[in-house]
Amino acid sequence: MSKTDPESGYMVREGKPEGFYYSDHRTVDMKYNIITDVHVTAGNVHDSLPYVERLNRQVKRFGFKVEAVALDSGYLTNPICKKLHDRRIFSVIAHRRFHPTQGLFHKWEFKYHVGTDSYVCPNNQQLTYKTTNREGYRHYTSNPEVCKTCPFLSKCTRSKNHKKIIARHVWEDSKEWVLRISLENPARLIQ
Repeated sequence: MSKTDPESGYMVREGKPEGFYYSDHRTVDMKYNIITDVHVTAGNVHDSLPYVERLNRQVKRFGFKVEAVALDSGYLTNPICKKLHDRRIFSVIAHRRFHPTQGLFHKWEFKYHVGTDSYVCPNNQQLTYKTTNREGYRHYTSNPEVCKTCPFLSKCTRSKNHKKIIARHVWEDSKEWVLRISLENPARLIQ
């Protein structure tokens, strides 16, 4: 905590100077490039945390009918995607590529099936739901008896007990909806 400015926050971000700072959050109208909202937080507050509250404030204050938003990758969070999906707001949010452990399958190579609430691995074996943690992540696990003889084991997991675990947030479908918007016909998704 800063002794001279206790309301500031200690910021540590890649490509930014480290120290006590404030963050300036701005919302810009896409059509006219007018700044419609400015909000300041301590530098250690993640950009995504005040977003939904600021969006709600503008809707209430100005009567905006928000039809579309474009956000940088810092806003690609499950809570934001859930709120935008619930409102059917056309959302384009940049994303960073997640770099899994070198040599292992990517999560997207495991296919999620809504009807069975399970994943299927690249060797066509099912990972079934086991539990949900306090952060809202559902855990799906493989059968270690099947996995220990799988020809893809070394590309799947490095677990000593031969068990693969995949975590899926309870709002993951909302994030997938946001990510599909740029790839599919937007009118079909918004309806």
